[in-house]
Amino acid sequence: MSPHKLARPARLRPFHALPAALVLLLCPPTWAASPEDAKGLWLSADGGAVIEFKPCADKPTALCGRIVWDKDAGKPADTCGVQIAQLDKYENDAWRDGWVYDPRDKKKYKGALRVKSGDLYIRAYIGTEILGQTEQMRRVTELPATPVCKS
Repeated sequence: MSPHKLARPARLRPFHALPAALVLLLCPPTWAASPEDAKGLWLSADGGAVIEFKPCADKPTALCGRIVWDKDAGKPADTCGVQIAQLDKYENDAWRDGWVYDPRDKKKYKGALRVKSGDLYIRAYIGTEILGQTEQMRRVTELPATPVCKS
């Protein structure tokens, strides 16, 4: 058989790409982050706390994070209700221009928060973002049953 008999006419080739192009247009890329991705419940890297990120009560355009579950609830090390972040604006796939608080050392730092591949990364730093530490958190759909943080 001649290779010319197997070749398809050039005029049909663009239509073969049409279904793939439609899929790409209708389905946004999974790596594109939005300001909404950070909202919800997140389990800390050590599993000792759940932080809820949502709009700040006094500044609805900002994102605040508050500890809503702590493995030490009811004990002296309890951090229930502690606000650990206030990030004022979302730009370049990250919440920034605010602060994060580390309850372990009881200090506030500049902060940035990103969601990548379904995990939340919160970075605390002094000066420039490159000089800091990042904690990776995993999304959870509900709080553990015990212990319970008191409101």
